[in-house]
Amino acid sequence: MPVEKVSPVPSDIEIAQAAKLYPIVEIANKVGLTEEELDLYGKWKAKVHLEVLHRLKDRPDGKYVDVTAITPTPLGEGKTLTTIGLSQALGYIGQKVFTCIRQPSMGPTFGIKGGAAGGGYSQVVPMEDFNLHLTGDIHAVGVAHNLLAAAIDARLLHERELGDEELARLCPEVPRLDIDPNSILWPRVVDVSDRALRNMVIGLKAGQADAPLPDGTTLRQIIEQLPHSTDGVPRMTGYDITVASEIMAILALVDGYRGLADLRERLGRIVWGFSRQGRPLTAEDLKAAGAMTVLMKDALMPTLMQTLEGTPVFVHAGPFANIAHGNSSIIADQIALKLVGSDGYVVTESGFGADCGMEKFFNIKCRYSGLIPNCVVLVCSVRAMKMHGGGPKVTPGRPLDPAYTHKNLELLRQGLPNLVQHIENVRKFGVPVVAAINRFTTDTEAELEVIREAALAAGAFDCVVSEVWAKGGEGGAALAEAVVKACKKPNGFRFLYPLGIPIKEKIERIAREIYRADGVDYTSEAERKIELYAKLGYDKLPVCMAKTHLSFSHDPNLKGAPRGWRLPIRDIRASVGAGFLYPLCGAMRTMPGLPTRPAFIGVDIDQNGRVVGLF
Repeated sequence: MPVEKVSPVPSDIEIAQAAKLYPIVEIANKVGLTEEELDLYGKWKAKVHLEVLHRLKDRPDGKYVDVTAITPTPLGEGKTLTTIGLSQALGYIGQKVFTCIRQPSMGPTFGIKGGAAGGGYSQVVPMEDFNLHLTGDIHAVGVAHNLLAAAIDARLLHERELGDEELARLCPEVPRLDIDPNSILWPRVVDVSDRALRNMVIGLKAGQADAPLPDGTTLRQIIEQLPHSTDGVPRMTGYDITVASEIMAILALVDGYRGLADLRERLGRIVWGFSRQGRPLTAEDLKAAGAMTVLMKDALMPTLMQTLEGTPVFVHAGPFANIAHGNSSIIADQIALKLVGSDGYVVTESGFGADCGMEKFFNIKCRYSGLIPNCVVLVCSVRAMKMHGGGPKVTPGRPLDPAYTHKNLELLRQGLPNLVQHIENVRKFGVPVVAAINRFTTDTEAELEVIREAALAAGAFDCVVSEVWAKGGEGGAALAEAVVKACKKPNGFRFLYPLGIPIKEKIERIAREIYRADGVDYTSEAERKIELYAKLGYDKLPVCMAKTHLSFSHDPNLKGAPRGWRLPIRDIRASVGAGFLYPLCGAMRTMPGLPTRPAFIGVDIDQNGRVVGLF
């Protein structure tokens, strides 16, 4: 029962709260789920049991569509909006469809970006539930992560205090690990943006935090000289945002057919530090992986919701799109593909631009899932192209410069190389690409035609204007028709690199072929890590490049399609449980900070108990 559309378009939350929703059991019945396969969380959402995969294992999969985007402005270009709008549009033209998207972190929700439920008349509802807590998966990830962090520091303390015999008597399950405290890689996590927690000292006893810093000494030197106490062993560490946790990346990559067994194995393989002898130490070594799995067992089930037009949605996992792979779960995709069957469509979304989320979708997620994509939808906008053409700086919270709201074909054309490079990149994977222009009210027909001509010349299967924000599924009907046609095209999907080549060759293939860098420069630390990981056998893992989403390069200030530059790799880290190595390209943050005027300022409860101010 689509929500009644009005003009001008109200706020997202006003639209969402005006919608008449189907009870979630009705959505479940429509897609073929049984009552026994649901755990209800109120009237509007439910967890879905993985057993449905085994019931439907012989049913052919549906068509698999990934929605990605050109390099966005800091405001985003409507990728999630288009994902949801396309799903509604496929339903509008009579196709069976399922949407699979990530759960948003409350860091961005209360920071600059706001929520991630779509917008206008293309949303997942209830949008308050979607953006706030949902069914508790992010909290489960945080508790499991912090349990391991606490276990590490407790073990570090007890190994310093106790001799071998006493340690073996009190905890016979875990032999002495001889932890090198300077090698510990596992921070704590919290699901808010809090820059003050990025770097900190833990384990201080009362009064030590006020010790003066003598001239000529570093904080680390002082910490190493401090006596330990029952409060813990003093050391440097910090906090990441919860969605940057390796456990979140693991949740998104678990195979649904193996379920808890795969989750348990992956959690056990997490490498959190090294012994003084250089041996990698795992969650299994601490005997923590079992308890972590117990905390995560319900989080393994995707959450069923609906769009404003009643099409089904799975919301599951939310890995950071810079450090991790930035895609929703394999489990959700597997179940959705079985539920829609061979004549249906599953629309999923990759985080950030195609050089980030889509490349990782293909080379990491598809590699582990074995699922073959049929089509890519590449979202672009007049606004983003003008920015890449050298337009004025775009800053969240500030009005757009008139250059972005008035016709300017010359500025637009100068930004087209970004679109062209992304289309060329998609085609390297052998998958047809449909460009979707997310139309803003200030866009002119002439500007839209310039983009369409450039996209088709670059090899896009089609280029379609999308108006799903203002019109919902009806506004994406042409896009849906183009996607249906593209999915019928022959598919020559291929990975960018084989797993057997050296680590450096994988990095350099991505750098040269996707980013168009002239080459790669490694720090001595990165070189040391490459040698170490090859020795440990981690060189057979795929790579997950950690870089800015605001440029093809490592530098967010390099817009368009930069040439004549080299990619610096300052470090390489291993997410062994998730199953990838992540090179750090330039400066990267795993804990965002709040802006001067964060989004939470406008969020409140009205006199009727309804949430207001979310967007």
